[in-house]
Amino acid sequence: MLLTRGGVVTHVIMGDAKGIFIPPLEDYPLGRRPLRGLRLVHTHLSGEELTRDDLTDLALLRLDIIAAVDVGDEALSKVRVAHLGPEGIDNSVHDLHRTEFDFEDFVRSLEEEMNRLRVFDQADPRERAILISVSSRPRYELEDSMEELKELAASSDVLVLDTVIQRPKKIHPKFLMGEGRLRDLVIEALEKGATLLIFDQDLAPTQMRSISEVTELKVIDRSQLILDIFASRAHSRDGKVQVELAQLKHRLPRLAGKGTAMSRLMGGIGGRGPGEMKLEADRRRVRDRIGLLQKQIKAQREARRQRKQRRVSRGMPIVSIIGYTNAGKSTLLNVLTRSKTFVEEKMFATLDTASRRLRFPREREVVITDTVGFIRDLPKDLMSAFRATLEELEDADLLLHLVDASNPRFEAHITSVENILDELGLLRKERLLVFNKADMVGAEELKNICVRYGAIAVSALDSSTFAPLLKAVEERIWNGKLAVTRV
Repeated sequence: MLLTRGGVVTHVIMGDAKGIFIPPLEDYPLGRRPLRGLRLVHTHLSGEELTRDDLTDLALLRLDIIAAVDVGDEALSKVRVAHLGPEGIDNSVHDLHRTEFDFEDFVRSLEEEMNRLRVFDQADPRERAILISVSSRPRYELEDSMEELKELAASSDVLVLDTVIQRPKKIHPKFLMGEGRLRDLVIEALEKGATLLIFDQDLAPTQMRSISEVTELKVIDRSQLILDIFASRAHSRDGKVQVELAQLKHRLPRLAGKGTAMSRLMGGIGGRGPGEMKLEADRRRVRDRIGLLQKQIKAQREARRQRKQRRVSRGMPIVSIIGYTNAGKSTLLNVLTRSKTFVEEKMFATLDTASRRLRFPREREVVITDTVGFIRDLPKDLMSAFRATLEELEDADLLLHLVDASNPRFEAHITSVENILDELGLLRKERLLVFNKADMVGAEELKNICVRYGAIAVSALDSSTFAPLLKAVEERIWNGKLAVTRV
């Protein structure tokens, strides 16, 4: 039997000599409590100890207690009880007829003790996540990628409780790691009070379903986290359409036979953007929605083409600022043009392309644009949806590739941006490499980096550092080969 703390029987379960099957308990969710509020009382036919399956169910389901009543030769004489504790599972054996046990007082004290040992404020409303990376790549690459995943989680307002890096000899086709290790990891996550598991690797639909069947925690991957950030940051009509298209394309193969895996995402991290009605619709309706969004994106592309023609007719050069996310592109645009584009010290703070005019001496002007930040392993669905926006880079006369010089991973960031430019067919486009945040790097180190890359250094917060940048832009557009090309 399963019973509530008030003694109400919620389930009566019939099993066999091998065990019992506990049904889904969605009507009794964990919420933010360390324990579920249900206790399981069952029988053991031969007076055996609580089994490994018993203790696994106790830990995975976060039951208040699990109790087994002996019904062997000494019928109904002993009851074996186990409960979760701050330092593991506690077992005890009681005489069924002489047990004095104030359950309500016990479980209340136990939860209070568990809450005291948790490392976060109980009133904190944020999602709490364990970040997981499972790959055979070199460990230093996994650690770099994990640091970036932490930044992405922070950008999505997720509280990171712990990180786990696994380098198995062979990737498990269903669970990435071994099923036993996955169950142990889920138990550890529940003990820490996590509500979310975020995998650094993209999960195939079958992997997503298999992992979700092991735990009631929400499970998302790196791509879903990035899509969630985009959904929360897109403000323009163009941006919202592109994000919704990317989300639906990503989720479409995960809708078939999804059980509760996708429904757990509603209303939180991984579930922003398309509403519940869209995700619960059948595949045909989702495909219809995708077709409609693709038509809207096509119309947006045509509108951009017309705007481009107007700019070309005016003969105004276009300079586009590109770079890894959070490199300072919007800040540079604001200070250069004295504008007020939204700026935040988070990844993907800017999703919507912003264009401003920048005046040079001799009554010359350029249009300078800020674009969405790049990131390595950009989700394919997102890349496809934003391709129309990124195609605007084809119209640029000059690309300012802005790099955060203070980031220890700046070399990998440069490579990631160039890979995306290559995918877009823009590697031959004239580029100027600019190292930002010069005030956060030693002068000698900065000088060596600029010499090695043939770059210019600026601090986007200090306009007095802009003279070399403006001179280089002016030289390339009006005095160099770009001037010849434009003529």
